[in-house]
Amino acid sequence: MSEYFDKILDFANQLSLNIVHQDEAEELIVVNNEQKGIFRMVIDCEFPILIFEQLIYEIKVDSKKHFMELLKMNRNLIHGAFVVDDSEKQLIYRDTLQLENLDFNEFEGTINALSLGLAEYSRKLMELNQLS
Repeated sequence: MSEYFDKILDFANQLSLNIVHQDEAEELIVVNNEQKGIFRMVIDCEFPILIFEQLIYEIKVDSKKHFMELLKMNRNLIHGAFVVDDSEKQLIYRDTLQLENLDFNEFEGTINALSLGLAEYSRKLMELNQLS
């Protein structure tokens, strides 16, 4: 286990993130914290970066309006962004941080950015994905 992975485990524990899966060989954890809106967030050490990804929803509406609204929301997120996966079927929250100089405040900032983004936009996100 690398020093970076140890640090990530420590940060996750400090934030009361429930580690539901841990793969030491891949230096990857999956975490939950219902109060923060965190559900099966993947946190992956891929030196030199740390990757955070959480599925937001399966995309039902493939429209310009839908994606334009997502881009507007991204402008107001503190960290990370709403992105589309490679299959173009899932909306994901994603953020990346540098591992080498990572501190607790940056890690916490990514978690809080998702929590705040969901608090602010959850209704709008669901409405956008229901438009026909």
